[in-house]
Amino acid sequence: MTRFRVALSSDFLNADGTPAVPMFDLAPLHRAGAEIAYVEAADGVMRAADLAGFDALILLTHRFDRRSIPADGRLAIVARFGVGYDTVDVPACTAAGIALAITPDGVRRPVAVTVLTFMLALASRLFAKDRLTRMGPPGWAIRSRYMGMGLTGRTLGLLGVGNIGAEVLRLAAPLDMRFIAHDPFIDAAKAQGLGADLVDIETLFREADFLSVNVPLSDKTRGLVGERLLGLMKPTAYLINTARGPIVDQRALYEALAAGRLAGAGLDVFEVEPAPADEPLFRLDNVIVTPHALCFTDECFAGNGAADVRAVLAVMNGETPAHLVNPEVVETPQWRRRTAARATG
Repeated sequence: MTRFRVALSSDFLNADGTPAVPMFDLAPLHRAGAEIAYVEAADGVMRAADLAGFDALILLTHRFDRRSIPADGRLAIVARFGVGYDTVDVPACTAAGIALAITPDGVRRPVAVTVLTFMLALASRLFAKDRLTRMGPPGWAIRSRYMGMGLTGRTLGLLGVGNIGAEVLRLAAPLDMRFIAHDPFIDAAKAQGLGADLVDIETLFREADFLSVNVPLSDKTRGLVGERLLGLMKPTAYLINTARGPIVDQRALYEALAAGRLAGAGLDVFEVEPAPADEPLFRLDNVIVTPHALCFTDECFAGNGAADVRAVLAVMNGETPAHLVNPEVVETPQWRRRTAARATG
């Protein structure tokens, strides 16, 4: 049998050729005898001709769409380095018998920690107090004007209680907060097991003191958090978005924050990324912003890498990987043919 070949998108390398993600351990693939190569993209899109002859692709930030599917039919899996897959054409993958795997185990704890980081920083008005301190005595003299919000008895609301949302609830349990959530895909018993009451979406936005967005980007969620829902929130409430920028109508959010109809926001994601320097939200002092990177830690990247390696090794061994976005792919003739060939050696 031909040697199993694994492509990594070239953004895993720095411009000087050194690893951009040094904690991504490729040693298990080497030990298994896989051949590894870095493949360039064109205008941010992986090209079919460059992926010909590969069995697997581990994808960082580049796009993979119909233009990326090699004609030789050999590519069996795209393993995304993370859980977002809006950069991948899922129907095109399924039609070609290509599995798409993501890494919920890698991001669960790190992203949940970012939600708590935003909540704690917003509640204590951390960045405002940082600025006061740097002003010297005049800043210290007005510190009592910047009173924070205690968390005991406050309401943490989650829009989505999936992999990350559930972990947020587990981590926040000792804070003695009330938990509410809206998620049409979770049953009440599971939510209650996490300490949360399921509510309709209007109640979620009306009652939350901190509202965390934890849903994937889709046609249904794009622009979901807009003027209507933001208008239901308390003027003392905070919005946190660590999911995907386009879920929140950024203009509506700016207007609510600028007018004082919302106390503040913590944003790790934006409608356009990289966000331009003149983004109006950046002019507001009640907003904490990070460049879609607050969860970037050694733990997160090592975990994502390990999950991708496990998915690729499963395919190499003729097995079905975990955490497939398109599990129906295993019924396609292309997938069955490749799996049978790998399983028999």
